[in-house]
Amino acid sequence: MPQAFDLVMFDLDGTLIETAPEICDAVNDTLTRVGMEPVTQDSVDRWIGHGTRELLIQALAFVGKTTVEVVRAADYLPMILAEFDRNYQRRCGTRSHLYPHVREVLQQLRDEGVKLAVVTNKEARYTHTVLDSHQLAPMFDRVVSGDTLPTKKPDPAGIVSCLDAFQVHRGRALFVGDSSIDVATARNARVQVWALPYGYNMGEPIEACQPDRVITDFSALKTTQLV
Repeated sequence: MPQAFDLVMFDLDGTLIETAPEICDAVNDTLTRVGMEPVTQDSVDRWIGHGTRELLIQALAFVGKTTVEVVRAADYLPMILAEFDRNYQRRCGTRSHLYPHVREVLQQLRDEGVKLAVVTNKEARYTHTVLDSHQLAPMFDRVVSGDTLPTKKPDPAGIVSCLDAFQVHRGRALFVGDSSIDVATARNARVQVWALPYGYNMGEPIEACQPDRVITDFSALKTTQLV
């Protein structure tokens, strides 16, 4: 059967790897360290999507009963971000895990000549730590993190950079994610987007984002089903 796509790009958190528990651990390690109350896992799940910096700002605003604008301008923010960096680097890989069928499907796609990329809003230092902790880095031909380019999702620059790097036409590319941010990014780049319902979409059903296809299982990405 001919390949439907020459390039498949993936979000990371909530798409390839369940990372929310260890992100929550790192956030609460940080909040406790600076004398603030911890937050719940449900709250952290809703804040995932814009990168860990923005997630921590959301947590600080929530606990401090203030706005994200006030937190972004606060003198104390660099110190707390540095504390979070230490905590998250230590926590990476401790309570995260691959979703079912991820490794086998990625390997099959590679074996059949499909180019694979990660396009995430997670900062590069965390992206590479998470990928390495699960031995996923060798699977990908390109990794675009939230600070790789001047802009991040939903700006299409990350996807466009992959299309350019591999000289793939938009019609032969697919983006796979779990959130409205991912769907918007793919739409902005004018590529097809499939979405998984088990990730982090700010508490909203993924169907509401109207991706081209909702797949309930990662195994739907096997090349025999990419039609």
